[in-house]
Amino acid sequence: MRMKTNQSKNNIQNPLPQGGNIIKRYLTRDAKSPAHAEYLKRERIQQLWVRFTQVALLIFLLALWEILTHYRILDPLLFSQPSKIWSMFISMLLKGELHNHIIATVLETIVGFILGTVSGTLIAIVIWWFPFLSRVLDPYLVVLNGMPKVALGPMFIVAFGGGYGGIIAMAIAISIIITTIVVYGSFREVDKNLIKLAKTFGANKRQIFQKIILPASFPTIVSTLKVNVGLAWVGVIVGEFLVSKQGLGYLIIYGFQVFNLTLVFVSLFIVAICASVMYQGVAILENRILRNRG
Repeated sequence: MRMKTNQSKNNIQNPLPQGGNIIKRYLTRDAKSPAHAEYLKRERIQQLWVRFTQVALLIFLLALWEILTHYRILDPLLFSQPSKIWSMFISMLLKGELHNHIIATVLETIVGFILGTVSGTLIAIVIWWFPFLSRVLDPYLVVLNGMPKVALGPMFIVAFGGGYGGIIAMAIAISIIITTIVVYGSFREVDKNLIKLAKTFGANKRQIFQKIILPASFPTIVSTLKVNVGLAWVGVIVGEFLVSKQGLGYLIIYGFQVFNLTLVFVSLFIVAICASVMYQGVAILENRILRNRG
């Protein structure tokens, strides 16, 4: 009888069901104190609301698009319909008509992204290492940065051929200059007093770069990766517009040529998904690298 009384008291003191406790533990996980738990709870609830609003907005826009095209307020021949886009996507996926195009574009983008980032960073290091060279190349970098790289597409095709080489060169050309400028700018913004202090202790240029310049600029270098993801995708898609007979860019230009706008939207839909996945992957890598350094 006494045990039953104690159980009833516990039920009164803990009116939340077990599911509510699970949710509370999830929202307050990793908390160091009650105040920290409350802060984490507010932040995570807000983040959940943000995700919910994003999904709701996407559903609303797709539904609006479907309704407007269904009632011919928007011309379905020009704007297609979400239902037709989804049907074509599933049909092409089941028939195996998308796999080769997706693989080709993703591989070209990854190679162009890596080579553009690494090459731009190495050029920035060389420019910082030789101050005379930086003064000589400064106006050229400004001109190359302002020049529309798409206009150089035919030149890359002639120089590197109409296959993967020309497409990857296009991706590198779009990302390498901005990487060089951003990384070199971060090198120059390092506190000059730290460099002077290191020199007074007899540090040479290599030691200054390894111990001061590179660690101070590392967050900028890592954040440049996220910028280069989008630039690499632009370069690859433009390159495929010009020469490729395979890839998502080829499907887009082919869809325009045969006036199949549904195929164009399917290709754009896949590009958006692949680019988002790649961007999130780079963001996760950035967080892990910066956390390990911290």
